Amino acid sequence: MKINDVILKTVTRIVVFIILTFGVELFLSGHNNPGGGFIGGLVLSSAFVLLYLVNDIETVRKGIPFDFKKIAAIGVFLAVGSGVGSVLFGENFLTQAFGHFDLPIFGVTELSTVVLFEAGVALTVVGVVVTIILTISEDV
Repeated sequence: MKINDVILKTVTRIVVFIILTFGVELFLSGHNNPGGGFIGGLVLSSAFVLLYLVNDIETVRKGIPFDFKKIAAIGVFLAVGSGVGSVLFGENFLTQAFGHFDLPIFGVTELSTVVLFEAGVALTVVGVVVTIILTISEDV
């Protein structure tokens, strides 16, 4: 945007925080409720796309110096790695394991390898969506 719209930029800061918080909530609740890595990744990527729409690309790249192609690759590696890990223990591909652990602040908490898979999916979705949007914006 070439117009210096102070109200839009100020509201965007607040809205991006809300969108990121909601995306993390969707990601974390996806193990037992509707949500998970895919929808959480879509919501998280929408926050980044909103930043790119309101500000120019160079300003956002200075604030978020990540290469989203590498983020997508790390996500694929994490998702596939969680499946290969089960093969190394003699189980079928993508067999998930879980356990209950007594954590200092949280108390007894269930941890599962499905969280690693979902994190990989979320990172892949964020990386791919933002890369597609940035590629399209370069053509315009």
